[in-house]
Amino acid sequence: NDNSSWGSSSTSGFILLGLSSNPQLQKPLFITFLSMYIVILLGNMLIILVIRSDSRLHSPMYFFLSILSFIDICFTSVIVPKMLVNFLSETKAISYIGCLVQMYFFMAFGNTDSYLLASMAIDRLVAICNPLQYAMVMSDGRCIILAVVSCVISHLHALLRVLLMSRLSFCASHVIKHFFCDTQPVLKLSCSDTSSSQVVVMTETLAVIVTPFLCIIFSYLRIIVAILKIPSASGKWKTFSTCGSHLTIVVLFYGSIIYVYFRPLSSYSVVKDRVATVMYTVVTPMLNPFIYSLRNKDMKQGLGKLRDRIKF
Repeated sequence: NDNSSWGSSSTSGFILLGLSSNPQLQKPLFITFLSMYIVILLGNMLIILVIRSDSRLHSPMYFFLSILSFIDICFTSVIVPKMLVNFLSETKAISYIGCLVQMYFFMAFGNTDSYLLASMAIDRLVAICNPLQYAMVMSDGRCIILAVVSCVISHLHALLRVLLMSRLSFCASHVIKHFFCDTQPVLKLSCSDTSSSQVVVMTETLAVIVTPFLCIIFSYLRIIVAILKIPSASGKWKTFSTCGSHLTIVVLFYGSIIYVYFRPLSSYSVVKDRVATVMYTVVTPMLNPFIYSLRNKDMKQGLGKLRDRIKF
């Protein structure tokens, strides 16, 4: 029975319900998300181009930011193009393998984002609390190791999750009440006993997502202690302002992730979770370039230099 149900899901695939089943909303949603996707691509490509073209931005913080921008492009490209096709499609279908592949890359790139944000927090911690040792501690070699480890751990986590999902059976409804193949709505459809999968998923997710989050919390607690020791108010503000952009992204990214994933499957709410998921899959990657360029003097100067080069 398990084999036949697995076979049916692997041949017929799934139906992605999308953000709304209202036919009149499909074209407005298509235009909205296409516009947002173009902004994500152009904004993040511009960040990468500015960092690569300005030698003053060849520092650990901007090295991680350029990788974060690249990962954000990949992260949204796993979800948004399929989402756009489904807005204009009658069937809104995704194959069983296509669903697992989308789930794999979504988790791999999403977790890499998480680890890169932790690496950037470590960079700010060293820059503020140990400035004399900064060049030695945040050497090029160590930055590359941090980036590679971020990718490897994230891809291994995604592989384990997808292997667990591939063992489940789907015998009744194949309609995923979401706009992409996320783990919670797919688990909801399974007719297998998902309790052991849920335990493994929650435990392993806690280990993978909470580790970088705790690293960020620890880094900022140390930074706050160091800032409080600065005698002048202007000195305090100047030091803290170097963390402002990073902290904004952390709050947006982790706020929505904690809301979606750190609750039992029984309390899963389709509409609320779709909105929260749009926040970290589309809105945060779209805002990243604006937050880092508008609130950052070095990035503004880099953008000015690039604009002048293009003019000539």
